[in-house]
Amino acid sequence: MNFQQLRSIREAVRRQFNLTEVANALYTSQPGVSRQIRELEEELGVEIFERYGKRLTGLTPPGREIVRIVERLLLEAENLKQAGDEFAGRHTGRLTVATTHTQARYALPRVVTAFRRSYPHVTLALQEASPAHIVELLLSGQADIGIATEALASEPALTAFDAYSWQHVLVVAPQHPLTLVPQPTLEDVAGFPLITYDAGFTGRRRIDAAFADAGLHPEIVLTALDADVIKTYAELDLGVGIIASMAYDERKDSGLVRIDAGHLFQSNTTSVAVRRGAYLRGYAQSFIQLFAPHLSPQAVSSVLSEANGAVALAD
Repeated sequence: MNFQQLRSIREAVRRQFNLTEVANALYTSQPGVSRQIRELEEELGVEIFERYGKRLTGLTPPGREIVRIVERLLLEAENLKQAGDEFAGRHTGRLTVATTHTQARYALPRVVTAFRRSYPHVTLALQEASPAHIVELLLSGQADIGIATEALASEPALTAFDAYSWQHVLVVAPQHPLTLVPQPTLEDVAGFPLITYDAGFTGRRRIDAAFADAGLHPEIVLTALDADVIKTYAELDLGVGIIASMAYDERKDSGLVRIDAGHLFQSNTTSVAVRRGAYLRGYAQSFIQLFAPHLSPQAVSSVLSEANGAVALAD
């Protein structure tokens, strides 16, 4: 049994059993991948994959359990390397943070600036993705830390921490009728075309839920992933923009009027998450604390120890 065999098993599952893609991911040949898989199956005495001819089509019942163990072994191998680097005092490495556009654009600049000052020899990679894709990146080990408002806290294979809470706000052109309403109601807002986030992004479900609970069916004329796009079209007076509060900058958005909407929509909580069982280097814990000061390395380590212990008992 060797790590190349284990990696071949893991990648075969990740690549939907496409051995050509597995070979490309592992920088080897397709026959080489097939051989690694067969050798491990022969050593274990069970077939891990279902086959149709020479093609892999799925996992056998024992294969599903074996893959769980393979994932854990490879994760611990990576943890071992990370721990070695940490305790050897090496302050170099790479930190990949998967996050949404809103967080990268508005919440993270100060964090990244402070992190670069403290860890100039660590390569920091920000990977923008949808919340669902962020979960996938964390689970596959392609990202070390995930930051988003949606999806992270509900994934049992991740350990998520509440980072901060925020509200939506309305943004409208200066001449818009809502600027004359001291405290608009949902009925007031629903009387105009709306511009807001795509479904699944930046608290959109809170917006939809508020209107649905009130029995209202507003006309959403434009959706976008990016608050800057929403603001652009709201400034053109094409509708009422609904954006995250941190996306409004009084100095830069002088062509828009901000209207508080805390009384209209429930507050949202942005989470920071890591894969359960993963070892966090000191600089990764520092990044988390820079983003959410109440999440000290001690607090994070304590929760991770409890979560990882629970996973070990479940296994």
